[in-house]
Amino acid sequence: MDERRKDRDKALRTQDEAIARHLEESRRSGELARAEGFGKPLPEADGWDETPGEFRMPFKILRNAGVAPPEIELFHRRAALRKALEACQSDEERLDIQRRLAELEQAIALRLEAMRVTGKL
Repeated sequence: MDERRKDRDKALRTQDEAIARHLEESRRSGELARAEGFGKPLPEADGWDETPGEFRMPFKILRNAGVAPPEIELFHRRAALRKALEACQSDEERLDIQRRLAELEQAIALRLEAMRVTGKL
């Protein structure tokens, strides 16, 4: 087993070195500097600003692993309702969206508080 670990570690080092060589060649040739977005911050994911700070990194890790916690969908729905509220044409529509938004924000607050209390996602 120890030999397999050594082989795996060697393969990973070799792969890392190949990636580093390729990046260095791209930098020297100017290819990286011509890339769209070079030197600019990566765009934030939808709902990032609405996600409480203490949950941003855990949620990002889960998202990158292909697992989205239910709270992410709640944050997306809240963002969509806020956009819809800005685009309202009538008072009736505005009141309906405000009601739905308030209910959703209450559900989010309760869920997040439960997560804080239990310390679990």
